[in-house]
Amino acid sequence: MKILVTGGAGFIGSNHVRWVLANTDDEVTVYDALTYAGNLSTLRDVDDSPRYRFVHGNICDPATLESAMAGHDAVVHFAAETHVDRSIVGPDDFVHTNCFGTNVVMDTARRLDIARVVHIGTDEVYGSVEQGSSLETDPLDPRSPYSASKAGSDLIALSYHHTFELPVTVTRCTNNFGPFQYPEKAIPLFTTNLLRGLPIPLYGDGLNERDWIYVDDHCAAVHLVLTNGRPGEIYNIGAGNETPNRALVDALLDLFGLGDEMVTYVPDRPGHDRRYSVDIAKITALGWRRQRSLHDALALTVDWYRNHAHWWEPLVT
Repeated sequence: MKILVTGGAGFIGSNHVRWVLANTDDEVTVYDALTYAGNLSTLRDVDDSPRYRFVHGNICDPATLESAMAGHDAVVHFAAETHVDRSIVGPDDFVHTNCFGTNVVMDTARRLDIARVVHIGTDEVYGSVEQGSSLETDPLDPRSPYSASKAGSDLIALSYHHTFELPVTVTRCTNNFGPFQYPEKAIPLFTTNLLRGLPIPLYGDGLNERDWIYVDDHCAAVHLVLTNGRPGEIYNIGAGNETPNRALVDALLDLFGLGDEMVTYVPDRPGHDRRYSVDIAKITALGWRRQRSLHDALALTVDWYRNHAHWWEPLVT
C-alpha cells in the first residue's frame, strides 16, 4: 500500500511514518509545509529507506497537494495547527489550516478516488468531561479556538463520506507524548526544563486531568483504523491513564530525583478544560491494546530527551 502522510514531519506524523516503515511493507510519502513544528531532522533516520520520500507542500495548496497525492492508495491526515495556547493568541491560522486545509485534503482525495482516508482528531472536541468518558456519539463542546477548529475539521471530513461516499474514518486521541515532540507541549517542556535546571511551570492548581498515551501506541491504533476501520465511523483512542497534571509532574520529578522546589505555579490558561477522558470500546473491539504503561513510557521519553539534546536545544534557545 502507498500511503500519503500529511504533516509527516511533525511529532505524531513522523513517529507514525517510523512505525509504518518498521511494522509493514507499505511505502510512505510525507507531505509537510515545514512550519515551526515540522522538522526534517525528525525523519533523518529513515532518509535512506527506499520506501520513504518527502514532498514539501502546504495542505491549503490544492495543486501541490493533488500532485503529491496522485498514485497513492491511502491518506493519513495529521497536518494541523495543534497548540491550545497558540490558538488563543492567534486563532486565524488554526481555522485556516485545520478547517480549510482539511477540506482541501478531503476534496483532493475525493477527486483522486483514494481508497482509504484517516483524519486524525483530538479528544478535546468533546470539551471538559467532569465524570465518565466520552463516547464517539456524544455532542461536541470544544472550548478553545484549537479544539473548535478540530471539531470543524472532523465534521468536514465526515461530510465527504456522507455526501460523496469518500471512505474516510476519524480518530480522536488523548494527549500524546514521546520522542520528537516540540518542547512547547507539557511533557517535553517539563522534561527539557528539568534537564536545563529550570522549574516546571504548572497551570492553576495543577489538578486538570488528562489521559496520556505513548505515541507508538497511538500510531499502532491509527494504522489499525486505516486497515480495519469502517468508513464513516469515529474511533476514540486512549490509554486509560487519566492523571492530574500535578501527579504527572511528580512522576517526572521522581525520574529526575528532584522535589517540589522545581515546580512553579503559574496563572491558569483561559478556558482551561478540567478533565478529558474517552471511551475506547470501539478501538479495543478492533483488537488494539496499549503496549506501554505511563511510568515506562515516561521513563523512555525522559531518556530520549536526555540523549537527544542536539535535537531539542535549538528549539528552546
